[in-house]
Amino acid sequence: MAQIDYFFATLSPYSYLAGMRLEEIAAKHGATINYKPLDIIALFGRTGGVPPKDRHISRIEYRAQELVRQARNLDMPLNLQPAHWPTNMAPSSYAVIAAIQDGSGDVGKLCHSFLRACWAEEKDIADDGVIRDCLEQAGFNPSIADSGLLVGAETYAANLEEAVDRGVFGAPFYITPDGQRFWGQDRLDDLDRHLAEMK
Repeated sequence: MAQIDYFFATLSPYSYLAGMRLEEIAAKHGATINYKPLDIIALFGRTGGVPPKDRHISRIEYRAQELVRQARNLDMPLNLQPAHWPTNMAPSSYAVIAAIQDGSGDVGKLCHSFLRACWAEEKDIADDGVIRDCLEQAGFNPSIADSGLLVGAETYAANLEEAVDRGVFGAPFYITPDGQRFWGQDRLDDLDRHLAEMK
């Protein structure tokens, strides 16, 4: 069974625009997904990238146009200037890591719930109430938000180190068992074709 290592940030608009397509592709090919939330701003700094706010105006303007286009193409709601962006990604990332350890709900749905909360619902994903709501919507006991914080912090940091070591430089980022790397939600069709070829 193929495994897809999925590096993402709970605050990334492009991870949001991926929707649940990765989960659909994995199910189609009988693959499993290893969810690896990370600190995207730290990743930029480690791999030659620049945080959105510090980019040249031409890149800022293009990003704004492209996000709107992609959202329209995908028929997904998107607030280009969400009320709670940027915010602290760590609490929601720790919740994802706790959910992976717990295993009782739908991790993919949880990840998308956090992303949708930020980019479509004007919610602060660093807020404890929002985190608990997202956990509950995805079939987890909200109380797991209080558990495994040390493991969450250690795993979150380890995911960043692994990402740097494996050539990840943005989010969403997908790596297949044969080392093929796919960057961006607009490469999901390529990932789909590659998984078909691996069979």
